[in-house]
Formats: sequence, C-alpha cells, structure tokens
Amino acid sequence: MSSYNTISSDKLSRLIGTARAPTLIDVRIDEDFAADPRLIPGAMRRSYLDVQEWAPQLAGQSPVVVICQKGKKLSEGAAAWLRQSGIAAEALEGGHLGWTETQRPAVPADKIPRRDGRGRTVWVTRARPKIDRIACPWLIRRFIDPAAVFLFVAPSEVEAVADRFGATPFDIENVFWSHRGELCTFDVMIQEFGLSAPPLERLATMVRAADTARLDLSPEAPGLLAASLGLSRMFDDDLEQLSAGMLLYDAFYRWCRDATGETHNWPTSKGR
Repeated sequence: MSSYNTISSDKLSRLIGTARAPTLIDVRIDEDFAADPRLIPGAMRRSYLDVQEWAPQLAGQSPVVVICQKGKKLSEGAAAWLRQSGIAAEALEGGHLGWTETQRPAVPADKIPRRDGRGRTVWVTRARPKIDRIACPWLIRRFIDPAAVFLFVAPSEVEAVADRFGATPFDIENVFWSHRGELCTFDVMIQEFGLSAPPLERLATMVRAADTARLDLSPEAPGLLAASLGLSRMFDDDLEQLSAGMLLYDAFYRWCRDATGETHNWPTSKGR
C-alpha cells in the first residue's frame, strides 16, 4: 500500500493516458538512464541537482510524480523539495525499475523529438485534420509530451515549416512518422514509442479502419469516422477541432480500456 507521499505503479498506470495524469519527472542519474534509456510514458528528464531551479516551472501545474531508479532517496528528496515549494508531489514506489519489471510500457528516449527552449516537442502536419492527424496529437499529449505543440499548415509547406521552425513532420509522405504499408501513422507511433498494450491496440484498429476506409476491420470504426467528419464540419479552426478531438479520443480510449464488455439495454416493460 502506498504511503502518504508515494504512489504505486498500479495507480499511476491508471492515470497515464487520461486528462488527469500527473506531471512525471524522471530524476535518474546518467548511469542509470544509460542502462535503460527509456521513460515512463509522459515523463521528462530533470536533474535532481537542479531541483531548486526547475521547481518554480511546475507551480500551478497538475500534481507531480518524481521517478528515480528505485524510488528511494532521489525521488523522495526531489518530491520533498517540490512540496516545500508549494507543489503537490509524490515519489513513485519502486521507481523506474519497479515500473519496468512489471512489463509496463516505456518510451525509448531517442524516439522523442528534440524539445524547444521551453521543453516542448513541436510537430507539424497538414491542415484540416480528420482522423490520423487528430489521433496522433492525442497520443502524443497523453503518452509522450503533455505540452506538445502542433502546427497545422498547407500540405505543400509541411516539410519547409518543419525545417525552419524545428518541428517534426508527421502524417505526410516520405517522413519517419507516417503510414507504413497497411499501418496508419497512429499505428506507427504506438509501435515506435513502445506503447503496445491491448487498449491502445484496440484503439489503433479503430483508427486504422476509419482512416484507411477499411471499416470492416472494426465495428466501432463507422462511429469514429462519423464523429471525426462531424467535428471537421463544426470547426474552421484546426486547433479548436483538436481540442474537441482530445475529448473524443479520451472517451474512445476509456471505452477500449475499461468498458468493452459493458452493454446498455433499454429496460423491459416489466422493469419499468
């Protein structure tokens, strides 16, 4: 059972991927990180030696979970420092080792694009998103970088904007983050980021079916397609559409994770 100032891997895993996920800070020393250069989904690396400098940047954000190698002195100390700075903070029980020993997903750090001066990843894709270009930003913000920035531009300008603004292009031809064979970009991101797990794989099938006009792959795909096309008609602003789409994918993900066996039946006349 977790102590007052710690959180278990089980509880944290239920929060990751949702809008209620805490801010995750990985303070492992370089040697431990080099031995396993992966991050718990959504985590950002910081040095525990500089906690006094980066603590103020977390003020006003969601609660913080600090992660070290074994969940001992480094995470306990950094979390205590954050708390004395007025920031709600807990240490992860068992640390990074405890998380990975239970075969939970971990993201290869070298797959995460370079961050900007404010610590954010920046991505660019074609304007007027429908399915893949909403699903991918949702995945990135929920499992890779909650602060990620997305630029929607004319299709012909995506690669040039990526070059000039230090952004990572996605869902266009001839770039790393794009369709591969029968897989859509969302599939590719799940695989490359090491996020394969039953809920996301089920959601990926829905996205692939709706995005590639193969609705027979998933009985839920027509609903996703209809909702996605409806959103695209409701919003002229791509960022407003993305904000609405985040809630849509939050709902589909929670269904994939928690409610696939649940049904809704209208009460019989006897039960009215």
